[in-house]
Amino acid sequence: MLPARPHLDEARSKIVATVGPACSELETLIKLVEQGVDVFRINAAHGTQADFEAWVSKIQQAREATGFPVACLLDLAGPKIRLGQLFQDPLEVDIGDELEFIRGDQVGEAHQLCSNYPKLIDEVQADDRIMLADGTIGLRVLEKRADSFRCRVLTAGTIRSRQGINLPGVTLSVSAMRPKDVEYAMWGARQGIDFISLSFVRSAQDVRSLKDLLTSLESNALVIAKIEKREALDCLDEIVEAADGIMVARGDLGVEIDVARTPVEQKRIIQVCRQKLKPVIVATQMLESMHENRRPTRAEASDVANAILDGADACMLSGETAIGNYPVEAVAMMNRIMKHTERMLIDQPSDKVAKVFDPSEPITSAVTYSAASIAQAIGAKLVVVASKTGGTAWVKSKQRNFIPTLGISSIPETLRRMCLFWGIMPFYVEHFDDTAHLIEVISKWGKQHEMLHGGDTVVFVTGTGIVDNAHNQILVHEVQA
Repeated sequence: MLPARPHLDEARSKIVATVGPACSELETLIKLVEQGVDVFRINAAHGTQADFEAWVSKIQQAREATGFPVACLLDLAGPKIRLGQLFQDPLEVDIGDELEFIRGDQVGEAHQLCSNYPKLIDEVQADDRIMLADGTIGLRVLEKRADSFRCRVLTAGTIRSRQGINLPGVTLSVSAMRPKDVEYAMWGARQGIDFISLSFVRSAQDVRSLKDLLTSLESNALVIAKIEKREALDCLDEIVEAADGIMVARGDLGVEIDVARTPVEQKRIIQVCRQKLKPVIVATQMLESMHENRRPTRAEASDVANAILDGADACMLSGETAIGNYPVEAVAMMNRIMKHTERMLIDQPSDKVAKVFDPSEPITSAVTYSAASIAQAIGAKLVVVASKTGGTAWVKSKQRNFIPTLGISSIPETLRRMCLFWGIMPFYVEHFDDTAHLIEVISKWGKQHEMLHGGDTVVFVTGTGIVDNAHNQILVHEVQA
């Protein structure tokens, strides 16, 4: 019987799935991993630290049950500005109605609104735009007073308590990390969380602040910067350079900027990440209709496929797996779309491997490029990359070579990190620095599960020990019958 993971025929693109009530049973988490989930996301905007600890425990149990080192991403809520409690909840508004934002956290009339951001009254100016309810309701500031400002409704709709407030074009002084975010980041560091994402990033300094905090706690968690603010687009290169990875958070981004501009900016973000060798996740409403339906719309299927064609390393499911009716089906569908899309890329005639050069690891970059070229030239069945930190696998993933690649390590943290690297399948080998032992283990595993047969070739990338911290040995092995 073939193992569920890894398998040489699985998708090269990665799947991030958000945990929640819909997948609260361990059995469901196991099914999600078997269907292709590589990273589980814990959304810190919903729940308590006790809830998060319970999820980490269940994710660990899913690892043990499947034998697959599925990773964990903690998504910090960041400075999300929200409405306070409404006097009349919900509140129906029509075009031309007037509403008043007041200072404080309580309102006394139906037309009044308040927020959880104390400086909102001070920082909003006349003629500024305000978006509510995920951008479905637009307001225009008419008049500003000392403790309030008056707005006109531009689009009709329903307002509910604690809905998000977006202020496109308004410069705010709010910090990128609230005290609660700092608390949760410290908790994540203690728990050994693999990735921590920072919401509403506006500058590279926001990213460095979180990195400095994690460094002070001796955490090796990779920092993922979420691009969802207009300011982030203005200094995109600097943010990508500072971060370990990027998430295209299209929900708030599509409210902060013209929604018609969002697809173009998504492509630009992915392109910059590829240039700078940083993994990039495309998120929000990828298979939104699968909250309620077993099948996505054709537009949603195309959305996932286009993200893969653009060069995204991963796609993320949010409510589809957290609160939807069909979490397992949503993951299975995303996996199917990825595999069909990648098949088109595999079938495109090409005799070249993308030449990716990391200035910080010149030897490793050259060797991984050569290994991929050799593997393609000889029709190798498999490439095996041994790595202590995951750095070599990181560089290899950016070659975008479709020959199946195992990322080998004996370090659980490294294996989980590889779960976000395109085309890298993490695989545990205890003595991976012993080349002879490594060849024996991989050959035995491949033949046992009928993935390798006599005469197949496998390209190994390892180190000789001559050069410190560099992989400088390529070995081609022919599997014996």
